[in-house]
Amino acid sequence: MNNVNLEKLKYPIGQFNSPEKITANHLKKWISVLENFPSRLENLVKDLTDEQLDTVYRPGGWTIRQVVHHVSDSHHHSYTRFKWALTEDKPVIKAYFEELWAELFDSKSAPIEMSLNHIKAIHFKLVYLLNGLEEKDLNKVFIHPETNSEVPLGFNIGNYAWHSNHHYAHIENLIKSNNW
Repeated sequence: MNNVNLEKLKYPIGQFNSPEKITANHLKKWISVLENFPSRLENLVKDLTDEQLDTVYRPGGWTIRQVVHHVSDSHHHSYTRFKWALTEDKPVIKAYFEELWAELFDSKSAPIEMSLNHIKAIHFKLVYLLNGLEEKDLNKVFIHPETNSEVPLGFNIGNYAWHSNHHYAHIENLIKSNNW
């Protein structure tokens, strides 16, 4: 497999590209993605067998099972980061090694229902929070320790809408390519 094809498998919808000026329409669209993602994901994976769930979506990538558990872990972290930024002045967040978390036994073997239920709950809480934010809240930031950069909450909403669609596309493309 050449690098172009591998990159397309890795980033099937491209990388997140935030608009320079985030508008109310962007936010509305992104929050809608976050609101609808849990049911879209559940409908996508609900009929997959264990063998299918344990299939990698690309060479060297995670299995569908690991992707579902990763989304649960990642979006839980994101929700916490929103709360920190809303309640503290430019907090430095705790980064985590997602690739190592994905290799833990629970990510590799646990039933996906636990993470699907968690994604439903965390997105319900997140969307409720996001819909109540004021414009001044969207400019609040957290500091990511790996890049030492400030991440505004408005940007983070778009980033996690993208993250939802990014991993959805990984799974959807595998299902289509295998005619499942």
